Amino acid sequence: MTSFEIAIFGITLLVGLLALRIPVAVAMIVVGIGGYVSISGWTALLNYSMTSAYWRFANYDLSVVPMFLLMGQFATKAGLSSALFKSANAYLGHRKGGVAMAAVGGCAGFGAICGSSLATAATMAQVALPQLKRFNYSGALATGALAAGGTLGILIPPSVVLVIFSIAVEANIVTMFQAAFIPGVMAALGYLATIAIYVRIKPEAGPVGPKVAKAERRQALFEIWPVILIFLIVIGGIYMGVFTPTEGAAFGAMGTGIIAIWRGGLRWNGFMECIMGTASSTAMIFLILLGADFFNAFLGLSRMPMELAGVIGSSGLDPMSVLLIMLVTYLLLGCVMDSLAMILLTVPIFWPIIAGLDFGMGENDLKMWFGILVLIVVEVGLITPPVGLNVFVINSMAKAVKLKETFIGVLPFVVSDIIRVALLVLFPALTLWLPNFLK
Repeated sequence: MTSFEIAIFGITLLVGLLALRIPVAVAMIVVGIGGYVSISGWTALLNYSMTSAYWRFANYDLSVVPMFLLMGQFATKAGLSSALFKSANAYLGHRKGGVAMAAVGGCAGFGAICGSSLATAATMAQVALPQLKRFNYSGALATGALAAGGTLGILIPPSVVLVIFSIAVEANIVTMFQAAFIPGVMAALGYLATIAIYVRIKPEAGPVGPKVAKAERRQALFEIWPVILIFLIVIGGIYMGVFTPTEGAAFGAMGTGIIAIWRGGLRWNGFMECIMGTASSTAMIFLILLGADFFNAFLGLSRMPMELAGVIGSSGLDPMSVLLIMLVTYLLLGCVMDSLAMILLTVPIFWPIIAGLDFGMGENDLKMWFGILVLIVVEVGLITPPVGLNVFVINSMAKAVKLKETFIGVLPFVVSDIIRVALLVLFPALTLWLPNFLK
C-alpha cells in the first residue's frame, strides 16, 4: 500500500475503534504507532518517541488547561451555580418558560468561569432540575434546555477545547477567546429566543412562576458579584493584555478558591476533591494529546493532509462549498464522537485544506473564523443523537424523563445552532470584529 492508502486505512480503523468505545487516547496511540511503523519502521518510531512526549507537554500554553479546570472545580464548591440560577430566575421566572430561561442564563454565567460543557450541564442540572419539576415544566423542555445550555461552557471563554484548538493550529489563545465572545452571546440569546417560541407554541410546557419582590431581586443580583468580578478580572485582563491566559487562569483559580473558602463551601476534604478532579481531567486530556501527537506524526509522514489539500484545491470546488462539507462532516462525527476527539482527529487534516483556499482574509483571521465555526458545530454534536453526551448527562439526572423526550426537547435548540452557524458563515465580521477592535 502507498502511504496515502495507509493513512486512509488508519483513519477508518481509528473511527471503528472509537465506535467500539475504545478510549480515544488508546485508539489514537495504537493507530498512530501502527501507521508510523508501517511507513518508517520501528527505529524511526523509537527515535521520535524519545522526544515527542517532552516537546508536547513542555508547551507553556498547555498550563492553562489545569488552571481553568481547577477554577471550575472551585466555582462548584463555592455554590456559584446556585447563585447564578437564583439570580436569573428572580428576573425571568415569572415569564412563560422563565425558569428554563433562567437555567440557560445560569449555564451562560457558569460557563464563563468553568470552561467545560459537561461540567456546566451537570452542575446546573443539580440546581435547576428540582425547580423545573416544581413548576411542572415538561420533561422535554426542562432537560432539553439544560442539555443545550450546558454547551455554552465550551464556547463562552474560558474554553478548554478552544485552547486545544488554538495549540493545534498555532493560533493566539487570547485572540481566539476574543473571537468567541460575540458568538457565545449569540448562542445564549438564541437559546432564550428558542424557549420563548417553544412556550408560545406549547404554553403548558413552561408554566409561569411567581413574581419575585424587588428587594429579593436586588439581593439575588448581589449574590452573583463574585462571578462578575472573576469574569471581568480574568477574561477582561486577558482581552486587554494585562494577563497571559495562564496568568489569568491562575488568578481566577486562586480568586475562586478564596471565594469558595469564604462562602464555607471549601474545606480540606473538598479542596482535595477539587485537586484530584482537576488532576484526573488534566491527565485524561494530556493522554489524548499524546495520542493525537502520534497520530498526527503518522499523518504527517503519509503526507495525506497535504495531498488531500492539493486534490481539493484542483477540484474546482469553491472555498465556501469545501467549508460547508467540513461543517456537515463535523455534525455527522458529533453523532458518534466527543468534542475533544473530533478536534484532535480532524483539525490536522482539515486545517491545511482551509489554509490553502482563498476566503478573502489573512491567516490569523481565518484561524479565528474557522476555529469558532468548528467549535460551534462540535458543540452541536454534544446534543445530537445517538451519542449526545450532554443529553445523556442531563437525562441520567432526570430519572422520570425518557431519553427520547430529552432528544426531542433539544431539537429546537439544534435549529437555533444551525441558524447561528449560517449567520457566522455569511457574516465573518460577527466573529472577527472584537479581536480586530482590541488589537
